[in-house]
Amino acid sequence: MIRVVLPAHLRTLAQINGEVRLEVHGNVTLRSVLDALEACYPALCGTIRDHVTQQRRPFVRFFACEQDLSHESPDAPLPAAVATSAEPLLIVGAIAGGSVSDPPPILARSG
Repeated sequence: MIRVVLPAHLRTLAQINGEVRLEVHGNVTLRSVLDALEACYPALCGTIRDHVTQQRRPFVRFFACEQDLSHESPDAPLPAAVATSAEPLLIVGAIAGGSVSDPPPILARSG
């Protein structure tokens, strides 16, 4: 069993509570895990990777064993700790925008 942790908005979409456990047959790769995830939860199809190209969506990142796997080949083996369920695969919604050098404006309070 492979353990997968999804961001809250994808758990809500797929009506999942907590961590997902998936049976993956063959090599444990990002592609095989995402295939199994989308087969079990069809509502997630197209949310993590593009329907046509199968490429990762721009604001989605993959982490495991304290490593960013977002730019790895989808057919590269995942770390052994993920394959043995010792560690989960984390699917994270990236956050963008703003800058430390540009703090948000302070809104004036009236009265």
